[in-house]
Amino acid sequence: MIVQLKKKFTALFNTEPLVFQSPGRVNIIGEHTDYNKGFVLPAAIDKASYVAISKREDEQVILYSSLFNKQVACDLNNIKPMQEGWPNYILGVVNELRKSTPKLTGFNLVLDGDVPMGAGLSSSASVECAVAFGLNHLFELNLSPIEMALVSQKAEHNFAGVMCGIMDQFASVFGKKDHAIQLDCRSMAYDYIPLDLKGYKILLLNTNVEHALASTEYNIRRQQCEQGVEIVRNHQENVESLRDVTMQMLDSYVKEWDDEVYTKCKYVVEENDRLLAAVHALQNGDLVTLGKKMFASHDGLSNMYKVSCPELDYLVEYVRSNSAVAGARMMGGGFGGCTINLVKEESIEELLAIICTDYQKNMGRDLSFYIAETANGSSEVLG
Repeated sequence: MIVQLKKKFTALFNTEPLVFQSPGRVNIIGEHTDYNKGFVLPAAIDKASYVAISKREDEQVILYSSLFNKQVACDLNNIKPMQEGWPNYILGVVNELRKSTPKLTGFNLVLDGDVPMGAGLSSSASVECAVAFGLNHLFELNLSPIEMALVSQKAEHNFAGVMCGIMDQFASVFGKKDHAIQLDCRSMAYDYIPLDLKGYKILLLNTNVEHALASTEYNIRRQQCEQGVEIVRNHQENVESLRDVTMQMLDSYVKEWDDEVYTKCKYVVEENDRLLAAVHALQNGDLVTLGKKMFASHDGLSNMYKVSCPELDYLVEYVRSNSAVAGARMMGGGFGGCTINLVKEESIEELLAIICTDYQKNMGRDLSFYIAETANGSSEVLG
């Protein structure tokens, strides 16, 4: 892919680029907790977005997407969202950088990658972080890794219109091979947790349902969580987010006021507890407990937070009683995308042989799959 990326760039712009990459991610457990200042447990994976970049002598920004085979251009002094979606993940980063530095000039950029879109693997964050990392290097902006992650998050807020938490961008920048990241989304403190799966592999099963509802519903869930916090804060002034809220507080202050808000908040509070228990299990090599927490996470996401879909539920129920599967759950914003499954390596082929056929028969869709390996975070691609 890198060779083709460079060839395309040279053909378009008649100069040699610098190339940067940033990976997609899986999340072992801890969904919809990041924007509630809770805990998450992501890991960067061996699928990434790649950007080839060079400086220009003028103020033009020229972007080309290999996936869409399209080129767009705009003036650096007039950056605004475009109707066509893909440039916004790049321009959003440029817009945020322009707020804090005068160093940017025009540039050429070619985008490619192999993070599946719409699969819940954070293809958008990987693009944002690759762009932020590349521009930081190219223009010597001296941004720290956390500053690059935060710039990328703001780009998603302001140009893509998704009020995401920090998990996706943090995992893309800070990823470490053979490790997950236990991230405290309030303090930004993090620990690398060795991901020793003892003969199990991370198998991603892609529903091939595009999560078209995810952006709107994602923002609604965030508002509901904020409503719950406001209700509790009327009685407990020190509460700033759901991270500070206990089940006793929810039962006392929120349950009778709004049952739907109560249920959404309850899921988040319970998910934070599940994640901490899952990390403890992982540290102790207890994949049985880790798997149980993953299944419980899915049940909460489906029945309480209501961000699943029939296809995701079908895939999780299909493997729930399979002795070769330690745990499974839906992953990402919801309404489509992937399930993440911990499967014994020697059983993956057998499982895929039957589940692909049965999924197509019962859901009327083809099932895609990926075996995810962990990877390092954002970097320059040398050579």
